[in-house]
Order: sequence, then structure tokens, then C-alpha cells
Amino acid sequence: MPDKYYVTTPIYYPSDNLHIGHAYCTVAADSIARMKRLLGFDVMFLTGTDEHGQKIEKIAQEKGVAPQAYVDGMVAGIRNLWRMLGITNDDFIRTTDERHIKCVQKIFERLYEQGDIYKSEYEGWYCTPCESFWTDRQLHEGKCPDCGRQVQKTREESYFFRASKYADKLIGYINDHPDFIEPEGRKKEMLNNFLLPGLEDLCVSRTSFKWGIPVTFDPGHVMYVWIDALSNYITALGYLSEDDAKFKKYWPADLHLVGKEIVRFHTITWPIMLMALGLPLPKKVFGHGWLLLQGGKMSKSKGNVVDPVILIDRYGSDAIRYFLMREVPFGSDGLFSNEALLTRINADLANDLGNLLARTVTMVEKYFRGKIPSPVRAGGEDEELIKIASSLPGEVKQAMDGLRLSDALTSVWQYIGALNKYIDLTSPWVLARDPENRENTARLSAVLYHLAEGLRIVSILISPVMPRTALKIREQLGIPEELGTWESVLAYGAIQEGTPVQKGEAIFPRIDIEKELADLEKITAIKQPEKEEKEMPAPGTATIDDFKKIVLKTAKVLACENLTGSDNLLKLTVKCGGETRTIVSGIRASYSAQEMVGKTVVIVANLAPAKLRGVTSEGMLLAVGDNPDIALIGPDKEMPDGETVG
Repeated sequence: MPDKYYVTTPIYYPSDNLHIGHAYCTVAADSIARMKRLLGFDVMFLTGTDEHGQKIEKIAQEKGVAPQAYVDGMVAGIRNLWRMLGITNDDFIRTTDERHIKCVQKIFERLYEQGDIYKSEYEGWYCTPCESFWTDRQLHEGKCPDCGRQVQKTREESYFFRASKYADKLIGYINDHPDFIEPEGRKKEMLNNFLLPGLEDLCVSRTSFKWGIPVTFDPGHVMYVWIDALSNYITALGYLSEDDAKFKKYWPADLHLVGKEIVRFHTITWPIMLMALGLPLPKKVFGHGWLLLQGGKMSKSKGNVVDPVILIDRYGSDAIRYFLMREVPFGSDGLFSNEALLTRINADLANDLGNLLARTVTMVEKYFRGKIPSPVRAGGEDEELIKIASSLPGEVKQAMDGLRLSDALTSVWQYIGALNKYIDLTSPWVLARDPENRENTARLSAVLYHLAEGLRIVSILISPVMPRTALKIREQLGIPEELGTWESVLAYGAIQEGTPVQKGEAIFPRIDIEKELADLEKITAIKQPEKEEKEMPAPGTATIDDFKKIVLKTAKVLACENLTGSDNLLKLTVKCGGETRTIVSGIRASYSAQEMVGKTVVIVANLAPAKLRGVTSEGMLLAVGDNPDIALIGPDKEMPDGETVG
């Protein structure tokens, strides 16, 4: 029986704002899964979507659709992106799947019946975008430590999981299993920032929204996101179902790949849940870094999203996969830029690999009537090349096993560099000048054979990361399927003499980088700052740049109420484009709460949040005059919310 290997990505939040960062973790997991399959493992690769929670319910309400309809549309976009990237997941779990819901309800019931879940009341800080609860100690300057956004004070009846009961056991497990959390810095962070200071019990249900899995014995409660979402790794395997064969076969997981922002949940919350259920823990949780732009982590609110669909359409999925896995050491943060991507495509893919293939096939067609020549060995350069090729599979396997995907590709490209250098050293075009010279012809035969065999080896070793390119290389070299296996890469000289080649299109055409960057600026969100000469403004005046700092937008008032404890303030909930926000305004003497509902107003959209009477106000209404004769400023005809004024 082949060894089994179970690898997962986190289940993704359904978003209409997919960016290249979303592809990073999934491409890595797919590359690892493909490598394991190449090595003969029985692989289970899981990904999916996390579709419940207050945030989803809120977005769906803003869009005027049912939550299920909203997530169905978003999930279709994620599935399409995975298809474009060639992701080979064996299952796709949705937290709205009936199989998942039933299993999670059984898990909740079991934990409750054994006393690990109890009812109480939660009061603390909550970040809606991250769907995370925080203590005063964990906040960073009063804001969410993960995303930096404002948090809200929340108080509601909830069920709690006795995480504190298992804290010491988890600390012991982490210390006894040094490879459980990687990289090492993530492990230290979990111990020093969360576990050692003292772990608090976890809120695992909510009553303030309805879009979630109901608690079977208390229908007013829905399960809070993490006990729902984290269980996907075993619900997809049929845990607690009539058919749990996959669970018995594949659990525990060999590798959970997650972004560093959710390492806490996967190395503390999830292991403690498993301990309470009496189940073994995953063998490894690896927290990778972020792909960053100059403005920080990619985010729609920052306007720095890079659309992967655009990039795949223009350059092909393998170019994107290669860049993601080669550019950044896996585990570290890395910078993404269009220029870096295009430079990699030209230098590594078009020049080094693409040109090597084109030259080799062209010379075989020209000098040997399109058939791979005899593998005669003649020359020290051959032995050096064979030596590199013989050690390369072991180097690549070791790097991939250690999740050093960039190192694996670096080793392959060093070999590609050696093959290109081999062409320069042997000068096949010189050897071909005198076809009557048998010695030169034999040498030419050997040179082209070793180039073709080298490309065959390259095609196998890059196939986990660049599967479509690997097939294109073998198609042009006429290499049959059985010579694309791991076993064949371990035996140098497998390509057969007389194999017909067929030159195809360039696998990576060269790009005019300057022109392409200009085109990309027009269609992506990456903008380079303009440099221009500026005159110094006169004292007391405002420049156009000063005015540009103020962002004015139209907003629709969805709800309004008198602010408790104040005679002058109204608390408004306004919709501005794709977001809602709370604004506190001192216009109560001029406008009643009732008449404000439905109005389209103009707000200062980028005003720093301020707390008024305990409520965080995220903007300011534009108005003229003083109470009780204030007049709000707004459009003189019906306009959609979220429009920029200016």
C-alpha cells in the first residue's frame, strides 16, 4: 500500500475581491500535493470555503440578496480561479454543505454533553472583518491586532468552550513536538503571546446574527465561525458519518498550510478542539507569510489589489505559479510587483528555459532529421552535466519535503543554467559545419542527446509547480508518459534514441516589459506615484494636493437613532459603496432620526475615526449653518451611494 499524505489549505472566505495573495497558499499546497503524487503517495488534498458569519450576513443584506445566494456566486469565482491555476484538490468543502453542517452539530453536542461547552455571557471586543474576539490586553492601540481596524464592544449570551482546561496539555505537546508549528518564529509567537500568558475560554456561539449553523439544543444560537470552520478538515473526511473510511485512512493531516494571520486558530483553537474530541493532532501546521505591495498587505480598502485572473489570462497559469513559488522563500513575507513578475518571466522562463527548449528541438530537427540522436559519451562536459543531473532529484525532493519550494526551483534553474552553458561550451553549430567529419558528428550527437535528456529531467522536476509547461516540453521532445515519472528521473539516459521531436510555439514568449507595465497600469490597481515639480504655496492657502487628501463620497442613510445620553447627537448607519459605517452627527436639533432614513448625504469618507459618547464615528456629514438651521449638503438629483464628490 502506498503511503498516504493529507494536505489542506484553509477554507477561504467567499469574496468578490480575489487577489493574487489568495492564490499563494493554494498554489503551494497544490505543488506539494503534486510532488507527493509524483513520489507515489496516496494524496488527499482539501480546500474549500468558509461561508458563515456576521460579515457574510451583513454583506448579503447590503447587496439585497439572501446569504446563500451571495456565497454561491462568490464560491463560483473561487472554483473558477482554482481551475485556471490548475489546482488538483481532491475535495472542496463548503461550510454550507449538509455533510459539514450535520457533523459540526454532532461535534458541538458531544463537547456540550461532556462538559467542555457551557453557556455564559460574553462581553469584550469583536472585530467583524476578522471575525475574532479580543481581550483588552490583546488589542493593539485599541484596534484589532490582526487587521488594524476598529473593534466594537460586544455583549451577548454565548456558549463557551473550556479552552483553558487544555492549555497546559497543548503547551506540553508543542514543546514535545518541535516540528508541529513552523516556521520557528510562529511557534514562539503562539507560546509567548497567547498560551503562556494564560488562555481564556473561547466564545463558540452567537445570538446577534442568524447566518450560521444552529445549535441543535438552543436554536437561538448559531455556532461562532471558528468551531464551524476549523472542523472542515475532518467533516470532509466523513467524521461521525455513516461512511468514515476516509477519516480512518487520512487523519491525522500531514500538513495544514495557513496564512500567518490565522496560525493562532490552527495551532491553539483547533488542537484543543481535537484534544477534547480525543483525536490525534495534525502533524504540522505551517504558517506562510504574505505577498505584500508597497502599501502593505493586499486589500480592497487600500486599493492595491492584484487580480490573478488578469495575470493568468495574459501570461498563463504556470508563469504565475512559478513566480509565486520562486520569488519568496516560503514562510516569509515577500513583495509583489508587476515589474518583478515580468522580469522573472523574461529571464527565467523565456530566456533560460524557453530558449533552451527551442534551440534544442531546432537543432535536432536541423541536424538529425527531427529524431533524438545517439547518446554517445565523449567529453568532460558531459560527465559534469550527468553528475549534476544525478544529484538533482534528491536535492529537489529534500527541498520540497522541507517546504522550501523556492530552493527546489532554484536548484532546477541552476541545472538549466548548466545546460545553457553546455551549449556555449560545446558549440553544436560549429560541430555541424562538417557533416563528413565523423568525430564531430558523434560529438554533436552526444551534445544534443544530453540536452534533450536534460530537458526531460527538468520537465519532471518542475511538474509539481509548472504542470502545463512540463507537458509542453515533453510533447515537443516526443517523450512518452512513462518517461515522465519519478522513477525515470532517477535513471539518467532514459530518453530513447530515434524519438521524434516536434517544435511548437514558444512556451514563454518574451515580453516588452516597458510596454507591458504601461498596459498593466491601465487595468490593475497598482499605481506608481507620479513625480512632478511643485511650487511652494503661499502661507494660509491650500494646494490641490491638500484638497485631494479629503475624500468626499455620497452615502445612503440606512438607519438612524437618537444617541443615548445626548440631546444633540444622532447615530447614523450609512451605506457607502461596498461598506457600511457608523457616523455620529450633531444635527438632532435640525433633523429627526426618522426623516434621516433614506436620505443621500455627502460624507468625509477618510476622516480618522473618533469616539463620541462611547460610539466610534467613522466619518462626518457635510452641512452648512448652525443648529437649529443646519442644511445638509447632498446631490440635487438621485445618485448612487459610494460616488466620489469632487
